[in-house]
Amino acid sequence: MRQALQIAVVGGGPAGLMAAERLARAGLSVDLYDAMPSVGRKFLLAGKGGLNLTHSEDAARFVARFGAQQGAVAGWLARLDAQGVRDWAAGLGVPTFVGTSGRVFPADMKAAPLLRAWLHRLREAGVRLHMRHRWGGWAADGSLQFDAPAGPVQARPAATVLALGGASWPRLGSDAAWVPLLAARQVAITPLAAANCGFDLVPTPRAQAGAGWSAHFAERFAGQPFKSVALRCADGDGGWFARKGEFVATATGIEGSLVYAASRLLREEIDRAGQARLWLDLLPDRTPEQVLAACRHPRGARSLSSHLKSRLGLDGIKLALLHEVLAPETLHDPAALAQAIKAAPLQLAAPRPVAEAISTAGGVALQALDAGLMLQTLPGVFCAGEMLDWEAPTGGYLLTASMASGVVAAEGVLAHLGQASPIHIA
Repeated sequence: MRQALQIAVVGGGPAGLMAAERLARAGLSVDLYDAMPSVGRKFLLAGKGGLNLTHSEDAARFVARFGAQQGAVAGWLARLDAQGVRDWAAGLGVPTFVGTSGRVFPADMKAAPLLRAWLHRLREAGVRLHMRHRWGGWAADGSLQFDAPAGPVQARPAATVLALGGASWPRLGSDAAWVPLLAARQVAITPLAAANCGFDLVPTPRAQAGAGWSAHFAERFAGQPFKSVALRCADGDGGWFARKGEFVATATGIEGSLVYAASRLLREEIDRAGQARLWLDLLPDRTPEQVLAACRHPRGARSLSSHLKSRLGLDGIKLALLHEVLAPETLHDPAALAQAIKAAPLQLAAPRPVAEAISTAGGVALQALDAGLMLQTLPGVFCAGEMLDWEAPTGGYLLTASMASGVVAAEGVLAHLGQASPIHIA
């Protein structure tokens, strides 16, 4: 009986685990290495508030979420799409449901049971897990080198899948230590940058030097949400991005789901111009005419704050924002005030550090890979997941495409080794 070829998968996140599953299912001998004490640590963190596995929107809208790289990612999703992820979870005994926003979650909203079932399947398929094995590149003879608890370890697999993540949340294992190792092998790498991230503000008119918000605003409202607002910013192509949602004020700026949705556009504008501007509609469910009429309505002896609360329901952090960004004379000009309520300006100075981001942009340039995600300069070495140069918004898109890239890399290994035809999704 012919001995199964040995494959190394380096990295125990969703892309690496999916590659390992597909390779083991094809009958190959798989060793999975990870620097951390256990696999799937960022996966578990993502599931703390309810694991968002994927999204239920139609395929065309789903693919469009990947921006400039949507053509490449569409090819990955052809191997494992949103429905494929749901079917895969069901095969592990984890049913899913579609939430009101269209996002897809496990029925119990938890990541841990899904990960446990996944690891059980992998072990049953013969995948060997090697924890606390930090990859250190290649030895002179081409062997993979690892620093392990018992000392240096080397492996000489028939093929290698690298699924090492980006640079966000480095304490969970994605520390981008692979960048110099691949760069030394002439692999083209786009610099890593924060994606799905918060931003620091250019100081508001009331802020002290070096601060984003005024001390009063930061002390009272940091951590408080802006609910039911709409954000508008330039899309970089002569048009506009506009979306309704919510986000949170931080001590130095803003973060949260609505900000994350626009983060690529805002980051790119900062790269181009040094700053980025956005506008907030504080009352998106009211027309400009309604807001103007309320601002013009006589207020008698009432304070401006009491008037805006009474006529428009505007108070708390939204009212404080107006005081933060508007000059006193604007606050007392009904037309200018109404305009600001519908389009309050904020200037952004910089993204928060990449280590704080939910995910990263940049990574191994897709042009450095063939269609099976094998590195052009390193035959037999494949890359998958967030370490590749693409990005996605929150909403299940990142996780789905990461897992799909693991499938593509596994199929690339099979094709490279002349094994059976590509694996099809169960």
